[in-house]
Amino acid sequence: MSAVYLDNNASTRVDPAVMDAMLPWFTGNWGNASSKHGFGMDAAGAIQKARRQVKKLVGAEMDAEILFTSGGTESDNMAILSALDNRPDRDEVVTTEVEHPAVLAMLDHLARTRGLVVKRVGVDAQGRIDLRAYRNALGPKTALACAMWANNETGNVYPVRVLAEMAHAEGALFFTDAVQASGRIDLDVASCGVDFLSISSHKFHGPKGAGALYVKQGLRTHPCLYGGRQERGRRAGTENVPAIVGMGKAAELAASRTYQDGQILTAMRQRLSDGLRIAIKDCQELGDPDNRLPNTLCMGFDEIEGDDLVTMLGREGVHVSSGSACSSGSVEPSHVLRAMKVPFGLIRGAMRFSLSRESTNSDIDTALEIVPKVVAKLRSSRSHLHVA
Repeated sequence: MSAVYLDNNASTRVDPAVMDAMLPWFTGNWGNASSKHGFGMDAAGAIQKARRQVKKLVGAEMDAEILFTSGGTESDNMAILSALDNRPDRDEVVTTEVEHPAVLAMLDHLARTRGLVVKRVGVDAQGRIDLRAYRNALGPKTALACAMWANNETGNVYPVRVLAEMAHAEGALFFTDAVQASGRIDLDVASCGVDFLSISSHKFHGPKGAGALYVKQGLRTHPCLYGGRQERGRRAGTENVPAIVGMGKAAELAASRTYQDGQILTAMRQRLSDGLRIAIKDCQELGDPDNRLPNTLCMGFDEIEGDDLVTMLGREGVHVSSGSACSSGSVEPSHVLRAMKVPFGLIRGAMRFSLSRESTNSDIDTALEIVPKVVAKLRSSRSHLHVA
């Protein structure tokens, strides 16, 4: 049974071209990029090439604005700490109720340990940010406003340019978590007025353990690691050269085909959505139908348990997620869908289908054949239990 993988928001497969780019840096040139001999200088040159490739993907203006990290979580944490260092006379942060846990958990920690005032702005039933509430939450004490570029659960794409402008009007900095947006829609940090931006390699067919933080020229950074002068003194520790090279190659590939992939994925996602809603009673598409990632579909199925559906679909070779993979194991319902006030029955049976450029129409055909059958079986079992 061939696998149908529709959980690409959790992680994508490493592109073969990315693997080919990485391999020589494991065995052919294993030098430390901080060494001054030939092996080290070659490694340092490879990192600089990757920095330029990532710069192009996010639309930065200068190589030095790209800082390599271990992934999205570290980048998120560093962005928040750095922004607060740049506005030491302010003690408030404005964010949204639907941010990634890497952002919300860090803000909660700082609220407990530093007395930071965190204002969370709500969303409507389609997950759209309440722009009036966002504007009203900003003020002279706001150090930072942060809102993700695209939501990891619903795929909603948010108006980053407008949000950044509102923050800057109050003298605040603006940070966006673009982990899910990178490689899926065009990013242009320079024209959007973004001060900090985070991305993670494994979301666009690069290796895990490699991420980047965009820091606008002129802003200070707050290191999370100390002990070395790597990354211009902003992040200590020997650089993971193979992973950084892989991230650079993945960024290059993504930048060259974002629009083309987006058109194809939008059509496949819509066919999957239409087919499921026709075949399955009491299911609902969740999120903003007009502003979303091309690859992401969040569906709520009433009268089933999402974890049961994930398990049974997996046995049939269809691999999806019942929520954010970063929060797997949690017994709490999705904070994103709760913020949207989605009925509990749909939250409990919510499913995320996320495609990639490797997804095929055959994958969609298989999902449309198997998902309705499994949902019907689960509902039948539930009905029999209630009767008993």
